[in-house]
Amino acid sequence: MRLKHSIPSMFLSGDRTVIDDSKKAGMPMEMVIGNLFKLDVWETLNILLFSVFYVLSSMADQHTGLYPIVAKSLRRIAVGKDPVDWHIHTCGMANMFAYHSLGYDDLDELQKEPQPLYFVMELLKVQQPSEYDRESWALNDEERLKTVPMLHGQGNKLFKQGRYDDATLKYKEAIMCIKNVQTKEKAWEAPWLRLEKMVNTLTLNYCQCLLRMEEYYEVIEHTTDIINQHPGAMKAFYLSGKANMEVWNEAEARDDFLRVLDLDPGMKKTIKKELAVLKMRMELKNEEDRLKYKGMFTKMAREQESLELENPDQEISEQTSPEQETNQGKQIQRKHLQSK
Repeated sequence: MRLKHSIPSMFLSGDRTVIDDSKKAGMPMEMVIGNLFKLDVWETLNILLFSVFYVLSSMADQHTGLYPIVAKSLRRIAVGKDPVDWHIHTCGMANMFAYHSLGYDDLDELQKEPQPLYFVMELLKVQQPSEYDRESWALNDEERLKTVPMLHGQGNKLFKQGRYDDATLKYKEAIMCIKNVQTKEKAWEAPWLRLEKMVNTLTLNYCQCLLRMEEYYEVIEHTTDIINQHPGAMKAFYLSGKANMEVWNEAEARDDFLRVLDLDPGMKKTIKKELAVLKMRMELKNEEDRLKYKGMFTKMAREQESLELENPDQEISEQTSPEQETNQGKQIQRKHLQSK
């Protein structure tokens, strides 16, 4: 079952400084009974709250060093972000030390100098499992993996309907479910590789949506990551080629398409068509550039000519005036007499 709470957490100090308050955030904190809580004191409070359905408070002076990490996830949930993708490649503690900050000054300070905390919880609602759909971050590993095919199918259906933005959300959620499980496996061993293949399939579907949404550079970024790790990923080369063609990366697009042909000769007809389209697009672009630059130089020449007509004194200033010619004649005559 799921319990919804209103929860502020405070320093157990003279001024009782509030760190987090779900009332101010506008979103109750949700806890699922049966999941292990990050903080033991929350387990105790939930059991008591369920018994009395009232407001309870408790002081926690041990194991509160984890609270800053938990609080960051809660804050991300409150603003509609995934609570776990910020430490998807490592555990929370490792990530924190890697980047030296949780992104919140107050949580960084509490992490450096842990203090006893005072929690106040108000039980707002109790829901049975059949009364709500659990979000992916609240699932255990087995439940996450069972959810992936459903999310994958929903994403494919949305893609066929042309709802590309909605489809990306389904693919991303499925990827996050797998990544959360994959982080617990040893890299490059069989279980990890099986999950990696699932992630790549979903990522490439995600990239197909991005192509339709004209997010070409993001497609190049994601496909390049896959290619670097898995150089035999034919579909990654194909989508990379399509994206590179759209941003006028001729050499890169051609290389990608030729690599597809190397990996799958059965794609010969498709690749021949893509290379023809690439050639035509580049010829058109080169002609457009030629005309554009020709027009640019013509305009510059006309502006220069206009400038010269507007400033005639600039040209004749280098010519000799009649008075200067007379003086020069007299100087030449003097030199001639002196030489005699």
